[in-house]
Amino acid sequence: MAGGEPTREPEQAPEEAAPKEAAAEEAAPEEAAPEEAAPEEAAPEEAAPEEAPEAEDAAPEALAPPVLTEGAELPAPHGIGRVRLVQIYRIGSVVLGVLLIAAFAVAGTALYQAGKARGTLVDRVDPVALEQYKLSSAIAAQDTAIRRYTEEGGADRIAEYRAAVAQEGTSAATMRRLLAGVPDGGRVIRLLDQVTAGSREWRARFADRIAAGEGGAGLSGGQSRQAGGLFDRARGGMTPLQGGITSLHDRASGRLRDRANAALWSVGAALVIAAVAVIALALVIRRTVVRPVASLGEQVREVAQGDFAHRLDVSGPAEINELAVIIDAMRRRIIDEWRTSTERAALLDDQAGELRRSNAELEQFAYVASHDLQEPLRKVASFCQMLERRYGDQLDERGRQYVQFAVDGAKRMQALINDLLGFSRVGRMARPEDAIDLNEVARQALDNLAALIEETGAEVEVADLPVVPGERTQLTQLFQNLVGNAIKFRRPDAPPRVAIDVRREGDEWEFTCADNGIGIEPRYADRIFLIFQRLHARDEYTGTGIGLALCKKIVEYHGGRIWLAGEERGEDDPGTTFHWTLPIGDGDE
Repeated sequence: MAGGEPTREPEQAPEEAAPKEAAAEEAAPEEAAPEEAAPEEAAPEEAAPEEAPEAEDAAPEALAPPVLTEGAELPAPHGIGRVRLVQIYRIGSVVLGVLLIAAFAVAGTALYQAGKARGTLVDRVDPVALEQYKLSSAIAAQDTAIRRYTEEGGADRIAEYRAAVAQEGTSAATMRRLLAGVPDGGRVIRLLDQVTAGSREWRARFADRIAAGEGGAGLSGGQSRQAGGLFDRARGGMTPLQGGITSLHDRASGRLRDRANAALWSVGAALVIAAVAVIALALVIRRTVVRPVASLGEQVREVAQGDFAHRLDVSGPAEINELAVIIDAMRRRIIDEWRTSTERAALLDDQAGELRRSNAELEQFAYVASHDLQEPLRKVASFCQMLERRYGDQLDERGRQYVQFAVDGAKRMQALINDLLGFSRVGRMARPEDAIDLNEVARQALDNLAALIEETGAEVEVADLPVVPGERTQLTQLFQNLVGNAIKFRRPDAPPRVAIDVRREGDEWEFTCADNGIGIEPRYADRIFLIFQRLHARDEYTGTGIGLALCKKIVEYHGGRIWLAGEERGEDDPGTTFHWTLPIGDGDE
């Protein structure tokens, strides 16, 4: 709020045009205002009957708590009842674990041996057979290259010979490496050594000497026979080598079959042990848990169906027995609380009758207030006005002021009664769920304020408003009170401007009503929503002090909340901004 400007009072908008005596009422002396404040100060006491139902509602809470029976003592354990489930399952788990670990250890060892035998056959023995064929081909290629060299000559024949010698060495080395560590592989290595030794002798005494000569030359008959004998001896060792490799392959295949069969039987035995263990565990669970729990459930079902005299008796492990005792104690507690609730129900019936009578009295009071109390006030105002018209020329200035004070007091008392009735009616019925177009509600509220808007030159801007569930009359009163207050508490140096806007916040609509009036200090943010709270003297701003309290009650009745903007506006931008929320209706976009 601007720094020395007066704060404004939350107030309900005037609903009827000022009477002809308005000019005289504004001229009333200030010292008379305290005398006229008495009716409003007494109003809170008249609202006391509204609080009676809340006080009576609290009465059942003052009843003493139900008397609870003490839990029954545990029966003397016998049989399996002396053993706790944790002990049973701990022993069973240890035995089961040992059996399963032993079974799967044997099965795992067998599978490992089978895998090892398969690796020996596939990764060592089979490649040795392949290398044996390469070795035989390399030795034959050496003989062919030397013979063609002696017949035709040429460096390319020598190159073929050298390549065949290198291939022989590579194949022999590979075979030795693969046979190392293979069962019965030493015999094959010895046969391999005999073949390579014969091949080296042939090369040393014949082939290398020919390859070292220049050009090719024909061999004499004696040399040819000698060379053929050496080569036949070297190649003849291939037959025992091939037989040794075949025998080695057969033995490796036999070991693989034996290991595979052992693994199969081991895995089968492990699975059988696991199945037997699972069946045994299931039987133990059925004996120690399923049967006792089923028996307990059947007995609890009998109690739940109304047989509260049935005592629970279950035979099982210690935990099940304890549970049965606890549930039986709950059964007795239910019986005691049922007796207590029956007594409370009777008392509540009596209190409900008292509340109905109290509500009927409140409705009767509302009827009296709306008819019988207002009729004498109207009569006082009418006769005072008649007195002024008929004998006004015989009264002095002070007498005419007294008549005007009486008329003004009667009218304000009538307005106060109407506001109190409106305030008390909010929330008496169930929350309405009718879809209300707030654009139409705002137009109706502005139509009700048309005379005040025209008189003050106010500018009211209303944004496009949504459709919400609510009660049309109360929502119209809400908009009318907020806009009426904004216009009433205007600054004398500027025409009033009011802006109503809305935005969506999650599952609710947040509305704002901003004006350029005199403003409200933030320290009054909570006080302004209390009934009969005024921040200004009555001769400054008229009203009953119920307007914003009624707004708050209407908003909360519709499931929302209302508050004053917390920030204090500066001297260049005075005024007040109210925020309130309303729930979003089903299907509302």
